[in-house]
Formats: sequence, structure tokens, C-alpha cells
Amino acid sequence: MQCPSASPPLVGVRVVEVSGDPAGELTGLHLAELGADVVKVEPPTGAESRHIGPFAGGEPDPEGSLNYWYYNAAKRSVTLDLGDREDRARFERLLDEVDVLIISLHPVELRRFDLDLHALVGAKRHLVVVSITPFGLTGPWADYKSCDLVGLATSGLLWTSGYDDHSIPPIRPGGNQAYHTAASFAQIGALLALIQRRSTGEGDLIDVSMHDACAVTGELANPYYFYSRAVVQRQTCRHAQPSPTQPAHFACADGYVYFALVLADSRAWRSLVEWLDSKGLAADLVEPEYDDLAYRQAQFPHIQEVLEAFFLLQPAAVAYHEGQARGLPIGVVNAPEDVFEDEHLAQRGFFESVEHPGWGEVRRPGMPFRFSGYARRPLTRSPRLGEHTEEVLAGLGTGRKGAGSDGEPAGHR
Repeated sequence: MQCPSASPPLVGVRVVEVSGDPAGELTGLHLAELGADVVKVEPPTGAESRHIGPFAGGEPDPEGSLNYWYYNAAKRSVTLDLGDREDRARFERLLDEVDVLIISLHPVELRRFDLDLHALVGAKRHLVVVSITPFGLTGPWADYKSCDLVGLATSGLLWTSGYDDHSIPPIRPGGNQAYHTAASFAQIGALLALIQRRSTGEGDLIDVSMHDACAVTGELANPYYFYSRAVVQRQTCRHAQPSPTQPAHFACADGYVYFALVLADSRAWRSLVEWLDSKGLAADLVEPEYDDLAYRQAQFPHIQEVLEAFFLLQPAAVAYHEGQARGLPIGVVNAPEDVFEDEHLAQRGFFESVEHPGWGEVRRPGMPFRFSGYARRPLTRSPRLGEHTEEVLAGLGTGRKGAGSDGEPAGHR
């Protein structure tokens, strides 16, 4: 049961984020969603993410980037030029008064700004520094350029993504998957370091490599190769395997469903045949020969043809709900716009509305995790460039640590 008066777990934790890519920004967002006061330090021209579309209103506008709005909700913005001596001194004082620094500057950029993260942790022993880079702070690839596609490619994940037709190159999945995988590990590292600091009193440097994070997230590819030297092959709309498996993607009257038919599961087979028979579409699958697994396996191409005809006559949503009611592993393939109308997400209050000045109410995904110990707090909007510079810098050295007098972040409302 939620306790409305309870505070989110990271209230009182102060974070500085220096990042313009999804990995660093998502790490900061998740900490902010958990109650941390996250101050985003941006160059005077704004973080790179402000210049990535699409843009509200359709015209390029650093204050109207939907990309920036998503990744930077519930944060405060301070503009500092880390190459300027006075701004650099302000940045150093700011780090004296926070718990965590999230930084996604690449090693070559760190050298340009004369930022030695190891030395920083040695000088500010309370500080947890979370570095998120494409290939880590060390190694022969440390200075290499990267992006989400390169992260997926170099880690091996891209090899498993695509279609049965291998004359078509691998296909990158959408949604910044490489960056988000790195952010997940970065968040875990930050929280573990904060827990460790409670017993040691000292912070740590967490070196997160997107390449490492993705390479360890290869699903079945890693164990197949480690144990039997088998290389998995990409398949259309199903998990990559060493040998092809049966198709599981079926066209419906108005869309698609994913249906994982496991012939060896007798209960699921009986449920499927009963379903087909109730529609008068079971054909010969009701014959007793199909009770034998070996016979079903031998007749699989025919079974597949019957299923293809069956699903073509069903609306996708109807097939989804009827199949689930019969205990079958089936799911509707939603288009992105369909997700906004998903009744399950709506009932759980997944989408939240945030008011952006000049743009009105914007719906956006909410927190991906829930706690029973406290009530969810509405997300605040992403900040305008430098919106909180005066507020945060004026609090340096005053004991207020840039936070409100009630211990809550003094962010925008």
C-alpha cells in the first residue's frame, strides 16, 4: 500500500549531470524520478540533445526539442562553460556540494577540459562519479567515436536483429537501445556506490562502457557461443537461434499478432485446436493423429498454413484477447500510436501530462518502476536553457546546497 506522506527514496541526494546523449540523460532522469535533485550543466549553446528533433511546432527550436523534453524532465538547468576559468571554478564548487556526478564526456573531451576523473574522486572523496562513454575510459578504442548503431554493431547485438532473409543486412532496433542499456548499468552503478559510501564514507568512479553493457546483454547469443561455439542467426520477429525456428508473426484482418506455438506443449495444443474448432477453422487438426507430438512436428508446414488462414480472418485485438483467455502466448503488434490508447497502460496511469510554457499540455511516458512505499509524484517539465543558473549558483557555499529549505529540490513547477 502506498503511503502518500512517504518521500521517494532519493530525496536529499544531489546530482550534477554533464551530458548531451541519451545514456547520461536517461541515467539522470531515472535518478530524478526517484526524488534526486538533478542539476544539468549545459554549455551556453545548450546540450546537444536540444538540437535533436522532432520539434514542437515543426520548426527547429532548442526549447522545443521533444527529444530534450523526454530525457530531461524533472531536472534543473545551469549554463557553464567548462573551458572558462571562472565557470570552471563554479563547477568545482558545485561538485563540493553534490553526491553524484553523471558525465558522458568522451576521454578526448575530458582531456580538452583538463578533467581527470580519477583525480576528481581523489580530491572530492565524498563524490560518486559515473562516467558513461562509448568504449570506457581506457583501452585501445577509448577515443573512438560512436552512436547507438555503432554500440549495437560492435557489441554483437546488431547481428541478431533483422530478418530471415540474410541477403538483407542486420536491422537496428529503434529506441536508442544501446544508450538505454548503458544507462541501466550506470544507474545500478550509481546506486551501489551510494550504498557503499554509507559504510566507507567515500565515493567512487564508475566507468560505464556502452560497448561493455551491450556485449553482456546478448541474450542467447553468448551462452550458445560460450558452451557450444554455435553462432545464432537472426530471424524475422523471433529470437535469434543457431537453427531456424518456426515463424511466429501472423497477419490478421487488420494488423499482426505474435504467437509462439510450442508443439511440445500438449495443453497449449489442445487449447489452440479447441479455439480453431470453435470458429469452424480447425480443418483436420482435430484428428487423433495430431495428439502425437512426432506427428505434429512432421505436419508443421500444414499446421502453419491452417494458422495463417485462421488469423487472416480475425481482427488482431480479438485474436489477442481470445488467445490470452485460453492461456496461449499471443500478443498484438501495436503501432507506436496504438500504445497511447492501450487500455492496460491507461489503467496503470503510465502516461503523464506535463505543462510546457508556450506549448501546452504534453503527454509523455512516466516512471518505468513503481514503489509501494510512497505515492508517485507528477513529473515536472524539462527546464529552459540556463533557467536555474542564478538560483543554483547563488546557493553555493551557503549550506543550502542548491535545494529548497524543505529538503525537496527547488525545481520548476
